Amino acid sequence: MVKVSIKGQTAPGSLAESVRHVKVKLVTISGKGGVGKSLVTTSIAVGLAMRGYKVGILDGDVYGPTVPKMLGLTQSVMYADEKSGKITPVTGPLGIEVVSIDFALPSDDTAVIWRAPLVNQALRDFISQVEWGPLDVLIVDLPPGTGDAPLTIAQSLQGGLDGSIIVTIPTDISRRIVLKSIDFSRRLNIRVAGVVENMCCFKCPDSGTTHYIFGRGVGEKIAEAAGVPFLGGIPIDPEFSQHLDAGKLHEFLQRENETSKSILAIVDKLVEFYRERLTQTPPAPQRRVSLMKLPGDEEES
Repeated sequence: MVKVSIKGQTAPGSLAESVRHVKVKLVTISGKGGVGKSLVTTSIAVGLAMRGYKVGILDGDVYGPTVPKMLGLTQSVMYADEKSGKITPVTGPLGIEVVSIDFALPSDDTAVIWRAPLVNQALRDFISQVEWGPLDVLIVDLPPGTGDAPLTIAQSLQGGLDGSIIVTIPTDISRRIVLKSIDFSRRLNIRVAGVVENMCCFKCPDSGTTHYIFGRGVGEKIAEAAGVPFLGGIPIDPEFSQHLDAGKLHEFLQRENETSKSILAIVDKLVEFYRERLTQTPPAPQRRVSLMKLPGDEEES
């Protein structure tokens, strides 16, 4: 096994083939940065794993990868097999499989200074060259916006994506950008699984009063206006933030509190939304008969 390099070339592979054993493939989208897209991605992944599902995360935010930090995996290393060239995901809490450019960087403060073509190729490699194996759900955390990188992943898996999760915060500025993300999904024939409103409110621990700092019910109104499901809101919670910084998101969600209940309610809506797919048996690996061999001699496709 060799450590994955952020430079260099990988063997060609089929994007569709690499994820054919994944039952549900989702992308998390936000039209702008700073709304907590990676937080939502990771929280949903942990919630699904808590429900007994086998989950993978592709951290597609090449310039600002944060998924490993939230899961306490910043010291992990991603490897590729010397013979096959296939990348082995890092296994995180609750068996979640994670692929991120963060695992290939020499230090936490190393900047990825790449132009769009190199970023796009890295994202293709992260899908096609990873040994994902059978998964119930693969969540791709897309970079902010609707430009090159999100388009690369969405088009590469076009026809194979099962839905997009749109992340917003309750402000009018974010509302306008979110509508663009919904339009992005529809133009690429990706079904919108729903809208998640991050930082929806803050409950004062002293008085118990709930404050809607940025606005109230914005995410729900966006979803209703666009004709898509509203999955729920995630409140501002200092204790939640502390667990994220410490890489202990999974520990927080296993505790009884209002924030964890809000997140798990979002997870349960997604499970119900994709229940039929999640209960399906993944297709068995295809085998083919070579005309150059005797009957009974087969080779793997």
